[in-house]
Amino acid sequence: MRIPAHSVCTAIRDDIVAGVHERGSRLTEELLARRYGVSRVPVREALRTLEAEGFVVTRRHAGACVAEPTEQEAADLLEMRLLLEPLGASRAAQRRTEAHLKVLRGLVRLGQERARQGNSDDLRSLGGWFHETLAQACGSPALTATLTQLRHKIAWMFVVEGPADPVEYWAEHGAIVDAVARGDADRARAVTALHTERASAAHRPRSATGAARADRVRNPQHPVNIPSLRH
Repeated sequence: MRIPAHSVCTAIRDDIVAGVHERGSRLTEELLARRYGVSRVPVREALRTLEAEGFVVTRRHAGACVAEPTEQEAADLLEMRLLLEPLGASRAAQRRTEAHLKVLRGLVRLGQERARQGNSDDLRSLGGWFHETLAQACGSPALTATLTQLRHKIAWMFVVEGPADPVEYWAEHGAIVDAVARGDADRARAVTALHTERASAAHRPRSATGAARADRVRNPQHPVNIPSLRH
């Protein structure tokens, strides 16, 4: 069975974000194919996609390498998110489905419960799922893809400190969902803008050498397991 290039792309991107492939390091097709248990063809296609997304650059005499974003490029991403996430929320208020609302409400309930329990690990994952679902609810594939790519890049370039008050943080998520459920685009935009601005203040630039060095050689042969990959 041929492994889809998008699955290989997801695996490589996740490892770049996690620091497994450090900034500036070479990405050799043969080694990547061995690591992910695939042929070189999907690896080659995945590298093209990652280059278009800005995670990979092609250098003369070196080939594909992990990109090395500047501090200004990283700061620009936070500013872009400040503009686009409120837009996505306002669109979601106009275009969301009942299925989106059900998922969003469920995530808020879980988030508020975990916040009261002080479970920070779960909160980080739930927050990611919340914003991913909110982006999907905007009804614009282009905007959804842009917001998803922004989240990946910001996770790559920044370390995020946990909120000082997780209960209040998840109350803000609840306010966003309430506005989206009412179809109040202006309110959804406003509360999301405030939430995003507060969240951005907790971002600290990640070391260029990566924060996940301990996991970097967790498995030299990392077969792509399609059902388990995030899309």
